[in-house]
Amino acid sequence: MSSEKFQAAHDSICHTGTRLLNYLEEIRKGRFSEGDDTKSLQSIEDDINKALSALKEQKYQVAVIAAMKAGKSTFLNAVIGADVLASESAACTICRTDVRHIPDGQVPRLLEYREGQRQGFVIAEGNAGEIQQKFLVRTREIREKGNPDNTIRFEIEHPIEAISALSSLSGFTLVDTPGPNEWESAKFNTVALKQTALEALRTCNAILFVLNYASYKDNAISDLFKDVIENRKEILAENTGKIYFILNKVDQKTEQDKDIADVIEDLKRELTNFGFSNPIIYPASSRQGLLAKLIQQGKATESQIKDFKKFFSARYATEDEEGNQIIPAPRKIAPQALKDSGILTIEQTVIQTITQNSGWNLLSDVVAKIDKAGKGIEDTLNTQISGWQMGIDALKQKVEEYRKRSDYSKSKVEAVKKSVDEQKQILISGFSQAISQFAEGAKAKIEEEIDLIAESVPNKQIPKETQKKAEILIRNVDIPSSEVKFGFSLPSWIPLIGGTAFTFETKTPLVEALTKVFPTSLSNHNSNEYKSLDPYKIRLNTKEEAKKFERTINEFCAPHIKTWWLDTQDKLVRDGTRIREELVHKIKDDIQQISNELSNYLGEALEVELNVNPIQFPSFDFPGIDTQVQYQQQLYKTKEKQNYSTGEKRRSCEDEQDYTKRTTKEREVEVEKQRSFYEVNLRETVKAIKVNIDSQASGSRELLQRVIEKQVAEDFRNAEKQINDYIKRFQDDFDRLLKERETKEVEGDRIREMLEIQKAQLNQYLHELTTIKASLHSWKPMQTIN
Repeated sequence: MSSEKFQAAHDSICHTGTRLLNYLEEIRKGRFSEGDDTKSLQSIEDDINKALSALKEQKYQVAVIAAMKAGKSTFLNAVIGADVLASESAACTICRTDVRHIPDGQVPRLLEYREGQRQGFVIAEGNAGEIQQKFLVRTREIREKGNPDNTIRFEIEHPIEAISALSSLSGFTLVDTPGPNEWESAKFNTVALKQTALEALRTCNAILFVLNYASYKDNAISDLFKDVIENRKEILAENTGKIYFILNKVDQKTEQDKDIADVIEDLKRELTNFGFSNPIIYPASSRQGLLAKLIQQGKATESQIKDFKKFFSARYATEDEEGNQIIPAPRKIAPQALKDSGILTIEQTVIQTITQNSGWNLLSDVVAKIDKAGKGIEDTLNTQISGWQMGIDALKQKVEEYRKRSDYSKSKVEAVKKSVDEQKQILISGFSQAISQFAEGAKAKIEEEIDLIAESVPNKQIPKETQKKAEILIRNVDIPSSEVKFGFSLPSWIPLIGGTAFTFETKTPLVEALTKVFPTSLSNHNSNEYKSLDPYKIRLNTKEEAKKFERTINEFCAPHIKTWWLDTQDKLVRDGTRIREELVHKIKDDIQQISNELSNYLGEALEVELNVNPIQFPSFDFPGIDTQVQYQQQLYKTKEKQNYSTGEKRRSCEDEQDYTKRTTKEREVEVEKQRSFYEVNLRETVKAIKVNIDSQASGSRELLQRVIEKQVAEDFRNAEKQINDYIKRFQDDFDRLLKERETKEVEGDRIREMLEIQKAQLNQYLHELTTIKASLHSWKPMQTIN
């Protein structure tokens, strides 16, 4: 579906739906003047309003993911048509940034959102340059200080030139996500950055991977796919057709470099080997595209025009008869330069992807809901026309029979509720099993890492007789451990599933991390002076060293536990969505069956509609290690070599006096010594980690059960309300009919004539909706993309 066709269909649905809404409001107004509260039509009017609101408020998100220095900010600026996102050598994207489209004339703004706060606050507004500068300053501040304000995302409200002519895409948003090497360079919650990228992959309507032409084979690129795609092969299967690769900075090609076409073929082979089937790659010169757009708009600064002349104008030079180069003015070549940049082709492809999939789904859903509402009005009119055509006694008999049937239908709805409760327990059980799997796997891996520390300590056997002679006196004084904590947070929503296999890996062992910080402590741990009978008890000289030792363990364990949980939750979200849909479809099918039985009697049908609502619950924090560093004094006996003197008496021949000849000798003497040290008990450390993981796993299961029960109950109430509204609408119509037949029998001809006029007018709207549906069906995509 082209963007023009999509816009036309969007406008047609909006126009017909609005006219149908006005028509219904007129009917209600007329009935209200006659004393009818028109409650039977209230739910139909609400449904039309909701459908039209969805048409206007639909969000379309395009995620842009890149390794650092791939030119992502410049690419985004080129699509936006303004130099609003800063770019510098350091990683700029410290957290998710949404660029939300606003109409021309509305003041652009930069907002910052922090954890625990629903509303963002404005940190800049006005022109793009001012926003860019303040955004860059704020980004540097957060990076340098470690995000003390817990900023979770930014939002830029700015016109996006690429969709400015399409009011049907007013909810368009570009999602700037941090790349893997930006996760590593950040000094705060790097797992949250990875979570942002994974969430974008799950929820966005198109995904663009931006690669640097000069370094598309670098490790950063392979890491990009490993971190985002590896172990998530279902992403490739689900999203085929909405993932695109942008080979950026092709303007940097030199005469010695391979042709762009050859580079693209090479990149295709690389991506295919990684798992992407028939990858779609577009070459682009984002800088050229951005400058060309700014020049066309008359918004380019003097320095930007100079850059355009310096780097791009010469490509469009011509020669006169004498061989002199003639370089056209930038404004004359800007349109062709923009086309040659590849940006327009990428924009058109992305827009087409959105309109053919998410856009088509939206239009189809909205027109179906409006059509359903129109047929609901038709049901009411047919009931009234039929009621005026039959005798009063026959009508009374039909009303009584309908009451009995509706009561029976309500009892069957209660049976569905019981079945839903059983399915709900299956969901809870699946979630619980998955959380248990995560907890057991994380505990086992942490224990394995701690064991490696103990195994790395040289453990010389101490003779038993030496152990017996040792006289050790220990005095323990507990000192609070390091305040450094680690934690993971659940996302705002996660459908869960049991039975999924999770992996728990570390890039480097914990013992290596400790060895880097304490290069001699572990190797000297079994020296004669610091001989330990237990390799799990690490002794250090000072309290500062002990705290640093434990802090190193904390800083190693925290990111890994959070990463394992993130990978686990991502798996649960994807697989859990399927289970969630199955439960909602069961509710829908069961309620639909009941409504069908009732509609067979009435001759009018109800089509139950339910949306798949994700399970939502608040995040929670996982506290860190809370063990104790023990200050100890050890009294022990050891043997030392000491000097002693010996004397031998002799008599002098001359004076016959006695004198002593002294000599010095060496002997071993048993002495008692005392030393102080600080001890970290690795067994206690891993025990504390396990306790905390178990505690949080238990708490999450309890919280999860409450949330699932609430959410599933809301889903059921949604379906229950639809059939109850359906039952009540006809009950109200029958009651109104009886009352009118008893009080306005003489006006029967006028009332029937009015109802027929209303029905004829309604048929016009229903015919328009039928035409729109047929047109949409002819544009139906061969395969819809999630």
